[in-house]
Parts: sequence; structure tokens; C-alpha cells
Amino acid sequence: MKENTALTVIENFGLPAVNEEMGAAFAEEMDGLTMSFDRVKIPSGGGLAFEVPGDDPDNPAMVKELIGVIVDHHPVNAWWSDKYSGQNNPPDCSSLDGKFGIDVTTGEKKPCNSCPMNQWGSADEGNGKACKNMHRVYVLQEGEMIPLLLTLPPTSLKNLSDYLAKRVVSKGRRSYGVLTKITLKKAVSSGGITYSQAVFSIAGVLSSEATKQAAEFAASIKPMTRSLAVNDDEYVQTREPGEEAPF
Repeated sequence: MKENTALTVIENFGLPAVNEEMGAAFAEEMDGLTMSFDRVKIPSGGGLAFEVPGDDPDNPAMVKELIGVIVDHHPVNAWWSDKYSGQNNPPDCSSLDGKFGIDVTTGEKKPCNSCPMNQWGSADEGNGKACKNMHRVYVLQEGEMIPLLLTLPPTSLKNLSDYLAKRVVSKGRRSYGVLTKITLKKAVSSGGITYSQAVFSIAGVLSSEATKQAAEFAASIKPMTRSLAVNDDEYVQTREPGEEAPF
């Protein structure tokens, strides 16, 4: 008997309305301020629960899955001249599109694809890159107005790539037109280090009208998501330095 693989169609996801009034409100209230997003953290050591900020910053929630609409996603690169320690040391060079990096000292703009620090074998240890290639994923949960920010380390990029290519785009869908579920699984590096890897699946498909609303919201929020500076704690070292392997 053929398995029923029909996906649930979601007519109303509770997406925030995109209109001039909301835009004016944001412009007025945020005048002179910088927009930020709550950051979801992937645990180290193979943990299976995300750390999600809540109303109490000292007591984040631990959740085993994130479910929402991906309203934006894009690559970011970061390079530290000193060995990365995660202790309040912003990158010496960073890229908000994975294509061109900005040197924080000189302000020089350099292409990432030809940068020596972005080549395999440039890491101090192992055969990886000195520059860390990450990917930001903005997940809008039902009933919320501001998405969560999940920054994927290099070791989770293949899972996202396969999901978008095989489960979303090849089926005639867009990332903002489906409800995505993100979970974690344990993986072990060649050096025996256990780490956490993000896994993606479709939890439902938005209706045509809901997809249209999501597309409008995604377009409206990109000026903010694509201008957010790389944070000093975005990179999650999931393996030994330099061990991230190419796909």
C-alpha cells in the first residue's frame, strides 16, 4: 500500500500584517536604536535541546524543537586573527553575505572566494578553514512579530542545503511557504568529539494566501536581518579546530 505523504496545509499561521502603520511604528520607536533578535543557541557536546531566550534573560528555555516559518536565511563568514575563544572578541573580518568581507581595522572590502583565510587548509590545526562559514536562519514562530535567530555552524550546513534543495525548492516551494521543524541530533567527528547537528523537516505547507503574507513579511524584514553585524558568540565550535570537512 502506498504511504500517504500528504502534508498539512496551513491556512492561517498568524503572520504579522505588513502595512504602513507597522512600518511607521517601528521607525518611530526604534529611531536611533539598533534592532536585535533573540538568538537560539546550539549546545556543545552533543546536547539535544536548543537554548531559547525568554522573558527572564537569566533563565532561557530549553526546547527540543523549533517550529516556524523561515522568513530569511543567508551565509555569514567570520575570521579571528587570534585563536577563537568565544570571549568577547568580535571577528577581525566578517561578511554579511558570504561573498565580500570587511576588514574591521582598515575597512577594506575583500572577496571571500579568493581570501587566503577562506581556503581549505588555512586553519592553524587540521585541514579546515581559518574563516568560519556560517549560515543565519530567521525562524518566525506562530503568533510572534519578530523571528528568532539561529546561526548554524559549518557542521550543520549540509543538512540545511539538502533540506532546501530536496524538500523545498525542488517541490516548487519557498522557505517562507512551509512550516519548518528544526531538531538536533548527535554526531561524532573523526577525532571522536561528540557535537550537535541541526536537522530540518517540513511540518506543514502554508496556503497560497499565507505564503503571500509570509513573502511580504520576509521582504519587509530583510533590511534589518541583512545589516546585523556578526556577533562574537555566533560561532559554535562543534569539532576540533580546522576539522570541519567540505561537503
